[in-house]
Amino acid sequence: MANAQKKHLAWGLILLISFVGVLILIFAPIYGQGMNGLEYSDALFNKLAKGSCYQIPKLKKDVEKYRGKILDVVINVKKPTDKPGDAEKRAERIAKVFTINGAKAEVDGSKVHIVADLGAIVAAALEDSDQMYHNNGDYIKKKYDVTDDEKMKQMFRQWHNAFSLIEKRLTLQKKAEDAIFVKKVTTAAIEPAYNFYGIQAVKISEKAGVATGLLAFYILYTVWYGFGVLYLFEGLGLSTKKAKVKKEV
Repeated sequence: MANAQKKHLAWGLILLISFVGVLILIFAPIYGQGMNGLEYSDALFNKLAKGSCYQIPKLKKDVEKYRGKILDVVINVKKPTDKPGDAEKRAERIAKVFTINGAKAEVDGSKVHIVADLGAIVAAALEDSDQMYHNNGDYIKKKYDVTDDEKMKQMFRQWHNAFSLIEKRLTLQKKAEDAIFVKKVTTAAIEPAYNFYGIQAVKISEKAGVATGLLAFYILYTVWYGFGVLYLFEGLGLSTKKAKVKKEV
């Protein structure tokens, strides 16, 4: 029994010491561009996520059947967290985005009355999303007459602010099909284009080996730690096994 405990203790120490050694290597900035292992894997999976969510070409085809439909809504852009004047500025930005893209937008405080061809205005949002998806921020800057990246992102973000509210108004108008499509464009085009801006898209087929290797290593590394702790505890005489009950003679 003592020999078995010593063996388990030795294996536990070997596994845990090597686990820590590998952990040190993971956090070392040796994976290109000064990144550590976690940063490298995070960047890789962000690229793969972006590469797998590109639905804009299909949405551009789908938008054709909405051309000629009139969008006529009043949206209130005020948010609970707004400070005085925030909602009015947001309304002006939304009006600017829609006006530049051929819609009629009238501002009244925090409310914006929008009249547009639904298909045309969604097509404009998809084109902006496509440019953002391909990291072409200069297109947005030139289109909306802004100079820095923060203002560029702010102007593009107005599509999300507006479409989220437009979808609700269309639902209230009992235009379920239009509302569903606007929501689809918001979640499948505008949100990914904004969230993944600046990240290079990579298809999973291009990095299948690396991605599979990282996932396999994650599983192996977790099991590695688990067995290290298990052997260490058993070597120290600490066990999760239920003690045998002694029977009285």
